[in-house]
Amino acid sequence: MPVTIGALRESAPGETRVSLVPEVAEKFAAAAAHILIERGAGVSAQFPDSGYKKVDWADRDAVLTAAGVLLTVQPPSLAEINALKPGTTVVGFMQAHARIDEVKALRDRQITAFAMELIPRISRAQSMDALSSQAAVAGYKAVLIAANMLDRFLPMLTTAAGTIRPAQVLIIGVGVAGLQAIATARRLGAVVEAYDVRSATKEQVRSLGAKFIDTGLSAEGSGGYARALTEEEQRQQQEVLDSRIALADAVITTAAIPGRRAPRIVSRAALERMKPGSVIIDIAAESGGNCELTQAGQTVVHQGVQIVGPVNLPAQLPFHASEMYARNLYNFLKPALDKQGDLAIDWQDEVFAQSCLTHAGAIKHEPTRKLVEGA
Repeated sequence: MPVTIGALRESAPGETRVSLVPEVAEKFAAAAAHILIERGAGVSAQFPDSGYKKVDWADRDAVLTAAGVLLTVQPPSLAEINALKPGTTVVGFMQAHARIDEVKALRDRQITAFAMELIPRISRAQSMDALSSQAAVAGYKAVLIAANMLDRFLPMLTTAAGTIRPAQVLIIGVGVAGLQAIATARRLGAVVEAYDVRSATKEQVRSLGAKFIDTGLSAEGSGGYARALTEEEQRQQQEVLDSRIALADAVITTAAIPGRRAPRIVSRAALERMKPGSVIIDIAAESGGNCELTQAGQTVVHQGVQIVGPVNLPAQLPFHASEMYARNLYNFLKPALDKQGDLAIDWQDEVFAQSCLTHAGAIKHEPTRKLVEGA
């Protein structure tokens, strides 16, 4: 019997993305699944109801009670979890470390929850990697915000009034967001420098036409993330970075690890060496910020420097962010749909096993289980 895949209009404040776009809805329908969507689900992302084909429509409560699989962008609320049938599967970002009550509810309601942020970073799962797809959106948008807030041009201009020197942009953190920020700043004509504690990123930075700042440190970690630096390594890193921060017109910080506080990289002292009119765009604001003065969701002005702490940057480009995210969801779920369109999860598959947060009344993700239930 075909599984019913449900999608809602996101209710979290400021969330404009949708978990299911018309293109992906048709792919699920072609895989024999039944699609049930809340009316107006995609409107905020510029996907009107008329664009969806081969789907059924219902109000919010009906979608929640009928869905065998619920697709979400933001984690489901307690009310939404309590409205689901026991045994329902939920797929989306779960933010388990910050939503203990919701994790307990998922466990107690016998909900199978897959967290998109827990998908392992292996080659086979690249097309499912929602963290990366949404980070690319954030890196792109961060540069546009910086360009808009700067009181100077990004590119070099040769005019009748003389030559305008290009802006200096510093990208800290060369993950997916950082790489997209480098590429975007270069396209806009800025002189770009970048830094990451992982030495393996050096060639990636150079391939995009930017200069890599070498501090003599290497902090390769597991899963594509950097390890924590020792105090001496942090001091050495800071001395080199502070000198480059002082010269930058725009600094974009992207260093973050899911489930942990963002590392503090830009100190008040370093910020106070920057030129008045400079800007810092701190993509890591939601997890505490890479800059000492960052306030999530606010712009702080300190000695003429603007420190911007944007939240949920992908929601500022909801059309393409939703397209990318919905494709991630499809690529994740498609292997679990049998020929009849029913859900048949292979628990021996490391992608499903490692991304599972709760199942059959238990918390399957061990760090979250320890956080919720203790050792």
